[in-house]
Amino acid sequence: MVKVHIGLDDTDSPRKGCTTYVAALLVEKLHDLNVRFVDYPNLIRLNPNVPWKTRGNGALCLRIECDGAIVDEIKETVVETVEENSDMDCEGTEPGVVFFYREVPREVEAFSKEAIQGIVKMETALKLLRRFGAEAFGFKDGRGIIGALAAVGEPLKGDHTYELIAYRLPENRGTPRRIVSSSVLEMDRKTGNRTFNNVDPETGRILITPRGPDPVLYGIRGEDPQTLRRAREIVRSEEPIERWVIFRTNQGTDAHLRRVSSVREIRPYNPVIVRGVVDEAPRIIPGGHVIFSIRDRSGRVDCAAYEPTGSLREAAKKLIVGDLLEVYGGVRPPSPRNPLTINLEKIRVLKLAPHIVLRNPLCPRCGKRMKSIGRNKGFECKRCGLHEPRMEKIRCEVERELKPGLYLASPRSQRHLTKPLSRYGLEKEHGTFRMGNSIPYNLFSSV
Repeated sequence: MVKVHIGLDDTDSPRKGCTTYVAALLVEKLHDLNVRFVDYPNLIRLNPNVPWKTRGNGALCLRIECDGAIVDEIKETVVETVEENSDMDCEGTEPGVVFFYREVPREVEAFSKEAIQGIVKMETALKLLRRFGAEAFGFKDGRGIIGALAAVGEPLKGDHTYELIAYRLPENRGTPRRIVSSSVLEMDRKTGNRTFNNVDPETGRILITPRGPDPVLYGIRGEDPQTLRRAREIVRSEEPIERWVIFRTNQGTDAHLRRVSSVREIRPYNPVIVRGVVDEAPRIIPGGHVIFSIRDRSGRVDCAAYEPTGSLREAAKKLIVGDLLEVYGGVRPPSPRNPLTINLEKIRVLKLAPHIVLRNPLCPRCGKRMKSIGRNKGFECKRCGLHEPRMEKIRCEVERELKPGLYLASPRSQRHLTKPLSRYGLEKEHGTFRMGNSIPYNLFSSV
């Protein structure tokens, strides 16, 4: 028996296609070849801030064991399926396929982590492929080889989630998706915190259905396959489902965020966690976006909470100078009009600064709030007429509306990788995943 990791990436375009759909087709074809799946299909979300991503920047890996005599047939099947189902006419689509024939080494895992948290180069990927005797097939410039190898290199040993993705018939793609909203609400209620980001609580918007022309009908994200299969039975569709597959994934784990020790270490396009003190009060710019800055001993950086982030934006509006924060988000490079900026996904308020306001003093004779006579002229009481030229405004601390704690963007604007509040405390520990001896019951289904 031969173990093979099959990585795929960059088959889709903004106008059509989806690499998860290519993987779904391959799951069925490989199953027909009697391979043994040693894992669920892996959906690995890479750095969401790279400028050349299509949509969710997801790469796929299928991990199998098979008879060595059919390896060539498997390779031919995979490459043909990728070629037939990629949008080759789109300028930015550059599919890549990787076949890796051994246990994933630490060097490839490190490459994958960098692809999730930063920027990697094709040169590095090709060197690793040669070093470990892997094979790669690239179409056009083959940029997808980078993501394909990164998917191979993330075995999801630690925290992970699952997603059940149902796909549409070809004739329905590009039309409005027909899902019964009340059934999604029912599913969300019955599955509790075992699924997440089904509905946006602020707007009531259904979040399991994408809006683009891709073949996905809906995707339900959750903690375990059993819950997802039960959720699928609750959700009702008014259009036929072509097939569905359960993926194991790094979605909802914050895998993209890298803690840096100072503002000076922040780099464009990297998702970061950094601590600092608010040094410029929040301001609202056209579009309703909130901008503020934080600083530490090494420098300062702007932070942006965009209008669609909802509750995160509302929390950002309540910050004041002196608040101690941890901010989480992707780094937007500087431009002629704007400095380097962290596009916020989360804020953790660590310590609130006292909110001090200056108020006119109370009249010592009758207790009414006094009025200023003029600059450096003191105060007088309009009720009893007392005049006190030496009195000054008094400092008062006002209770803050904001409280210490974690504030997230509303679910409708969360990235695939962002860990939602419902998952805190449900993280899976290192090494908890076990596949078993055969493909799990109902890993996939097709008509």
